[in-house]
Amino acid sequence: MTVQTTVPQAEPRSAGDSLLTVRNLVKHYPITRGILIQKQVGAVKAVDGISFDVRRGETLGLVGESGCGKSTAGKQILRLEEPTAGEVLFEGKDVLKLQPHDMRLMRREMQIVFQNPYASLDPRMTIGDSIAEPLRVHKLMEGRAVVARVQELLERVGLSPTYIGRYPHEFSGGQRQRIGIARALAMNPKFIIADEPVSALDVSVQAQVLNLLGDLQAEFNLTYLFIAHNLATVQHISDRVAVMYLGKIVELAESDDLYSNPKHPYTQALLSAVPEPDPTVKRERIILQGDLPSPVNPPAGCRFHTRCPFVMEQCKTSDPPFGDIGGGHLAACHLHPVLGEAEKIVAQAH
Repeated sequence: MTVQTTVPQAEPRSAGDSLLTVRNLVKHYPITRGILIQKQVGAVKAVDGISFDVRRGETLGLVGESGCGKSTAGKQILRLEEPTAGEVLFEGKDVLKLQPHDMRLMRREMQIVFQNPYASLDPRMTIGDSIAEPLRVHKLMEGRAVVARVQELLERVGLSPTYIGRYPHEFSGGQRQRIGIARALAMNPKFIIADEPVSALDVSVQAQVLNLLGDLQAEFNLTYLFIAHNLATVQHISDRVAVMYLGKIVELAESDDLYSNPKHPYTQALLSAVPEPDPTVKRERIILQGDLPSPVNPPAGCRFHTRCPFVMEQCKTSDPPFGDIGGGHLAACHLHPVLGEAEKIVAQAH
């Protein structure tokens, strides 16, 4: 006998308007000294004032080197950690000001797929219980309806419903990540943060998981924030791409525009390192000099100036504003000044 599930289906959502708005998001981890009396002597500036929008139905890729703050930003948006400052608006509601009960309800709309499929599942719980846990916690259904929903989700992510009683150690990395995706889908959310969901998987399995995410987005009209350090992966799945460096976003544009015409020197260097599948195509590799500065004491002015091949004197003292440099292409670089209001009017007229 087929048991009908009762999870409400999402209403159709059109792309174009913003589902999520992040403004001046900051996360500083304090550095303290002392045993009995601890005194703050500094801070790790993991995320240092980033702003962006995520449109309904799109995939926004967030990329950068390891340690740039992209995963930390994802955790702040969902309040898995509390931000130091900033605003996170989800459908107009400030997530950071919600009381515990309201935040609990908000979590039905916002979910996450974690990076490590080996650590994100409780080894003592069957995968059926792991996927069913949010349904039970939020009291959306009970009894046989829960089992039917879990089996439905397993089948939708490409796994057999008969796996419901197995434990995580019985699955491969790719299968575990599919289980994590099924768990994220359990409450039919509108928004999912995919935090490097394929970085721990084999290349062949990566393609399968990326294709699955694309299929699920089309079927359930999902909105993704896709966090990764592999630019080739991000290009495959993203509508727009934001590039982070040392706690700040330095460039944001439509995917095709950013990959064909990168403006920021850091983005240019990242793209030059992407392997070219065509052996006849020669790509000039940009080798950045120096090490990534410490987020405890980032450089004055533009944070990239210590490694930038085009550094100017003003880069060492003045932090370039992040904004539209033309055609909706956003960047923070003195080489490409942000359009003023008068310049915007002239540009639009032409």
